[in-house]
Amino acid sequence: MDLEREVVIDVKDVTIRFNLASEKVDNLKEYFVKLVKKELLFQEFLAVKNLSFQVKKGEAWGIVGSNGSGKSTILKAICGILKPYLGSVTVSGKISPLLELGAGFDASLTARENIYLNGTILGHSMDYISEHFEEIVDFSELKDFLDVPVKNFSSGMRARLGFAVATAVHPDILVVDEVLAVGDYAFQQKCMNRMDQMLSSGTTLLFVSHSIDQVTRLCDHAVWLDKGEVKGVGEAASVCDDYLKFISKATGK
Repeated sequence: MDLEREVVIDVKDVTIRFNLASEKVDNLKEYFVKLVKKELLFQEFLAVKNLSFQVKKGEAWGIVGSNGSGKSTILKAICGILKPYLGSVTVSGKISPLLELGAGFDASLTARENIYLNGTILGHSMDYISEHFEEIVDFSELKDFLDVPVKNFSSGMRARLGFAVATAVHPDILVVDEVLAVGDYAFQQKCMNRMDQMLSSGTTLLFVSHSIDQVTRLCDHAVWLDKGEVKGVGEAASVCDDYLKFISKATGK
């Protein structure tokens, strides 16, 4: 590894806190009345606790852990959607996030219209999107559905469209959160191959997946989170092996 490579993501002592209402509120009016009267009680929930790691330019990092471990939460903090309660996140470079299925889409608009909408949300000009429109359509394999509202798409079709738009240009940093899980096997492999190509050309990758095979294939480093706590940070193969052993012991399999 080149120790002189630039650090493009620096997660330093990050804790992310949510407030959960500790009492039942039946409607929005009651919620605001209690909030104004300061009668609404909250329970503190730490989704991520004191997490630190650094990602260098061109590296691929996987984030593994069971559901509710804080994987998606830390990705949202890196993308600037959430602000840490403690610590800091510093990012250098343009991020192309693929965080949630259908994020950035308007379900009432057609696939054609959503390509332009999602592209502009990612910071591309209309001219750029027009220039790459056919490439996006070809990769998504949705040519016959361009004028169909996205609300009529299956989850796999939405994943195809989102991934095709997000990777139409090689961003500095690509963030992918579990969206490939809904695609068919052939399209998953197609996406994996594209990410391989992007890594070869210098893109930095943050990748969340429950598929350890996908993580170890794509990633050279990994972070293992469990209920918000850091269980391991290091080489992907070693961290994933420790995680699988932990799961095997916990489940008795």
